[in-house]
Amino acid sequence: MPEVLKRIEAVKSVRLASSKAATKEWANKPMLFTEIRQPTQGHYLALPRVSSEHRQYVPVGFLPYTHIVGDKLQIIPDATVYHFGVMTSIMHNAWMRTICGRLGGSYSYSAKIVYNNFPWPTPTPKQTAIIETAAQAVLNARAQFPNASLADLYDPRTMPLILTKAHIKLDQAVDTAYCYQGSNEDSERVTFLFKLYQSQC
Repeated sequence: MPEVLKRIEAVKSVRLASSKAATKEWANKPMLFTEIRQPTQGHYLALPRVSSEHRQYVPVGFLPYTHIVGDKLQIIPDATVYHFGVMTSIMHNAWMRTICGRLGGSYSYSAKIVYNNFPWPTPTPKQTAIIETAAQAVLNARAQFPNASLADLYDPRTMPLILTKAHIKLDQAVDTAYCYQGSNEDSERVTFLFKLYQSQC
C-alpha cells in the first residue's frame, strides 16, 4: 500500500503543476481518473494506436467496459460483430496501411484520418449476416489460444493456421459486400476504395 500512496501523491503533484485549470482542480482527487473514455456498460471495440508493420492484420478486439482505456488505444463504443469484421478485414487493413501515419516503421492509426474517411460497404442483410458469422469464427479461433496475446497470434511467423483460415473467409465475405473482384494487392484495393470514397462524397 505505501507504493500506491506514493503514486497517488505523484499524481497530485503532476496535476498541481499543470497549466490547465481543469487539471489543477482534479489534484483534490488524485486517486480518480480525470477522463473515462470507455462506455459505462457493455463492451467496446479497441484497436491499438500503434501496430507493427509486419502484421497483415492490426489486432482489433472487444473489451468489457470495466477495462480502462489508456492513451495507446482507439475505441469504438457500441460496436457489433459486424463492425469488428469489417475493421479486421484485409480491406480495412489495406486502407489503413496506405492512409495512416508512421511511428518509426510501425503503423500509427488515426481515428480522424483513417477511420473517419474509411468508405464502409453497404451490404445486404444476408451479406451482413455472413460477415458476422465469419467475424465470430475469427473470435472463436482466437479463443482456442487463451494463453497467447494478440501480439503472439498476429505475428506472421507464428499466426495459427486456424486463425489464418478464419481471416481468409472473413476477407472473402467483406469483399463480397463491397462487390470487390480485384486482386489481393493493397494498391488495387485502395484504388477501389478511393473510387468508392469519391462516389460517397
